[in-house]
Amino acid sequence: MNIAETVHGRDELFTSSIPVFYKEQKPLANESVVIQSFSYTHKGNVREDNQDAVQLCDSNKVFAPDVGYLYGIADGMGGFAHGGVASTLALETFFETFYSAGNASPLQKFKVGIQNANLSVYQEARRLAAGRMGTTLTAVNIVGRAMHIGHIGDSRAYLIRDRQSRCLTNDHTRVAELVRMRMLAPDKIRTHSQRSVLEKCLGLELFIQPDIFTVPVQEDDIIILCTDGIWALIDDHEFADITHQIDDPEKLCEHIATVALERQSDDNVSIVVLYLKKLSSYEPKMKASKPWSIPGLLKRLIK
Repeated sequence: MNIAETVHGRDELFTSSIPVFYKEQKPLANESVVIQSFSYTHKGNVREDNQDAVQLCDSNKVFAPDVGYLYGIADGMGGFAHGGVASTLALETFFETFYSAGNASPLQKFKVGIQNANLSVYQEARRLAAGRMGTTLTAVNIVGRAMHIGHIGDSRAYLIRDRQSRCLTNDHTRVAELVRMRMLAPDKIRTHSQRSVLEKCLGLELFIQPDIFTVPVQEDDIIILCTDGIWALIDDHEFADITHQIDDPEKLCEHIATVALERQSDDNVSIVVLYLKKLSSYEPKMKASKPWSIPGLLKRLIK
């Protein structure tokens, strides 16, 4: 059993106080693609258990050029029951749905995968009679020189390029909405008492509206996925500063998490770091086809 399977196996929950840290450095499937991926997750200084989850694509599997490489992070809601179950189940369901969606486009796979993950968490809460269960979900799929992103909640995706850091996702929180309405200054978002009050997440409603979009990427870009236990303690520009100071991706991943812990993060801390060393020149061919029916595909995938 390889280390990715050990960390991300179906029965694995991150409830230990021991940090979980692993890496995958070898070229993934297609020899023309080299993506170095690392992750770190820890229960933090305050919480009794870890309700975050991370998942990386299995490098032992061969992925077609149009499937690409999939990575995700989720943060179970601490104010509800079984947050760790919700985050792990959401990622497992999303990955399984994504890879089972056949010839659907990446964006269609994201739509179906996130909806199916939402339904799985919603149904599991009722099966466990656990009240309400919820989780964030932020995932990226790198295909050629495009990165497709699916997002709901307040975990974040960052792009680091040319010593500049850009947050690619919008927080689905009450405080972030106040910032977008210009009723609150952006620099108050990290310290506001209601920073973690979510407006959207997985598991609480039958149907949700995630953000799904695509951004171009290039070689030497660095992608960071992180939960709010990290970004609440590290300013956006600091991600670029730290990546410039540390050129080893493994040390970078661990260092960012350590900084958040040293600054007394009061939440679980989890991070995924991707170094895009070499990308494929693959470009999807445009062809006329019958649109995928989201309800129809959901019906096929839900057992």
